[in-house]
Amino acid sequence: MAEHKKEIDKLSGVETTGHEWDGLKELNNPLPKWWLYLFYATIVWSVGYWVLMPSWPLVSDYTSGLLGHSQRANVHREFEAAMSERAETGNQLMEASLEEIRSTPELLEFALASGGAAFADNCAPCHGTGATGFEGYPNLQDDVWIWGGSMDDILQTISYGVRSEHPDTRFGEMLAFGRDEILNDDEISAVANYVAAELAGTEPEDGADLDTGATVYMDNCAACHGDEGLGSKELGAPNLTAPNYLYGNTVEAIEAQVNNPRHGVMPPWIDRLGETTVKSLAVYVHSLGGGQ
Repeated sequence: MAEHKKEIDKLSGVETTGHEWDGLKELNNPLPKWWLYLFYATIVWSVGYWVLMPSWPLVSDYTSGLLGHSQRANVHREFEAAMSERAETGNQLMEASLEEIRSTPELLEFALASGGAAFADNCAPCHGTGATGFEGYPNLQDDVWIWGGSMDDILQTISYGVRSEHPDTRFGEMLAFGRDEILNDDEISAVANYVAAELAGTEPEDGADLDTGATVYMDNCAACHGDEGLGSKELGAPNLTAPNYLYGNTVEAIEAQVNNPRHGVMPPWIDRLGETTVKSLAVYVHSLGGGQ
C-alpha cells in the first residue's frame, strides 16, 4: 500500500490529507480542542441520561430510569389540579347571582374566559367571531335588543332560545299580512314605504302614499311595534326606529317581511351546555359592549 506523501499547501502552509477533487485539495485542519471536549462531554451526558431518565423504548414499554421521572405523570397531575380548581370556581359561579359575578373579580375573570371559549365554539357560526352578526342574526355589540339586553334578559334568551322547542322559549311571530291576505298589495306597499320613510330613515319610493301607509300602520302594526315604532321587548317586536333591521330596511326588504315574514330560530343552550357555561356566556355577551 503506497504511503501518503506529505504535502504542504503553499497558500495556507497547512498539510493536506491527500484528497483532491477537481484540483481542490483537502487541508488537514484538526477540530478545535474546545469543540472536541464539548463533544466528549455530550457523550458522557447521554450515557448518564440513559441510566437516570426514561429513554430506551422496549417492545411494550420503555426504560423508566433510576430517577423514575415521567413528564406525562407531571402533566396529568397539573391537569387534575387545574380541573379541581376550575370545578371549585365553577361551583362558585353556579351559586352566585349575575350581579355577584360581575362584582367579584375572580368570578368575572373566570366567566369571561369560559364564556369567550363557549361563544367561539357555539355562537360564532351564526353571530360571527366578532359577534357583529349577519343578515338574520343579531349584532350582539350594538344596543338593539329585541328581547332586552340586560344580563338577566340575555341569560333567559341563551338558556331557552327563541322559537325553539323548549317550553320556556321566547316566542313571537309577525303575521303574514300578504300571504294570509290580511292586507292587499297596495296596502303592503304603502305601509312599507311609511316604515322606511318615517321610522327606518331610508328612502321611500317615488309617489308613495305615506298617509295611507300611516293609517295601515296604526291599524295593523302599532299594536306590537307601538305608535312610534319603538317595539316591545315583552312581545319580541323589534324597534323599527333602530338602524339594524335583521332582514334589511329598504322598501323591498320591508315589503317582503310584511308580506311573508321570516322568523329566525335560536336553539336553547341550557341543556346542552349546562347552567355554569350559560351563565358565563351571558356575562361574556353582556361585556361585548351592547348589553344594557
